[in-house]
Amino acid sequence: MTRELCVHLLPELVAPERLEGAVAVVLDVLRASTTIAHALAAGASAVLPCGAVDEARRIAATFAPGTVLLGGERAGMLIEGFDLANSPTSYTPDVVAGKTIVFTTTNGTRALQHARLARRRLIGAFVNVDAVLDVLVRETGPIHLLCAGTDGQITLEDCLCAGAMAFGFGLATGQAATAFDDQTQLAIRLYENCAADPTRFRGAMHASRGGKNLHDLGLDADIDVASRWNVLPVVPELMPATGQIQPATDVAPIPKRWLRPPG
Repeated sequence: MTRELCVHLLPELVAPERLEGAVAVVLDVLRASTTIAHALAAGASAVLPCGAVDEARRIAATFAPGTVLLGGERAGMLIEGFDLANSPTSYTPDVVAGKTIVFTTTNGTRALQHARLARRRLIGAFVNVDAVLDVLVRETGPIHLLCAGTDGQITLEDCLCAGAMAFGFGLATGQAATAFDDQTQLAIRLYENCAADPTRFRGAMHASRGGKNLHDLGLDADIDVASRWNVLPVVPELMPATGQIQPATDVAPIPKRWLRPPG
């Protein structure tokens, strides 16, 4: 049976109305998706995404002292007056457990807003790729993988992750790559090109637009963290009733391994 899954290499390449009633997975591998997954896995009670820095400050001020942290970045760096930047390794249990993270980034939060009409909004990365697939293969409606990109430009790392998820979805549902549309096929071919060789995969991550930006900022360690496969069995989901990102409740305790890491 054919199952609808589409990769969109940028949010601007799909009208928000097309996502209505569907499951959307936002991919901002370097780094918002990876950081949000790390925050929730470390015990943060929720991540509250905001589009603007002033909005984030205003919302954080409504929380009781000691219950909230400001996190995010602009131009890849810590925002003045914020507690945390956008490096996933900063979101450790001793820092974030039990806290709400009011979070704003350049691209990821914008992509979440673009998918506002979707029935479910999930957040994916390499660190939780199989956990996301575990949810997607049990869904019955249309699925859209939404690459956040960087400043309106396509990014290799998001496309590569989307290709991995589309490839795994095809395996799980018995659909060949040619069953999908052209953007999805492009993403799958990219994944297939990089998946067989760990050196090629790591090279692609570092050579991507996002990877080069982080290298220029001296943040190569974040690229390496975001390149790890299946280290977090958590699927962040934006809950429409609260506007907060929390762990999806329908993830198996031990998600099935749908994909083999490169190599």
